[in-house]
Amino acid sequence: MLSEILNDIWYNYRGRLFCTLFGLFIGVMVLWLGFFAAMFLFACIALGFFIGHKLDKKEDLMEWLDRLLPQGYHR
Repeated sequence: MLSEILNDIWYNYRGRLFCTLFGLFIGVMVLWLGFFAAMFLFACIALGFFIGHKLDKKEDLMEWLDRLLPQGYHR
């Protein structure tokens, strides 16, 4: 019976639960580290996720950097 209730909650309110836990995590990090340190940590996490996503899709990082950086920056 409890597992049915938990499954129902998970399937119907999965987004709300995830976002609530994510908000709790951000709040704890800001209180623990301070605002700017927490924002730096989240920026590093987002950059790592972005690079990992590019690698998972088998995209060439050097080609992406060539498009991002000014011309002549990379040999």
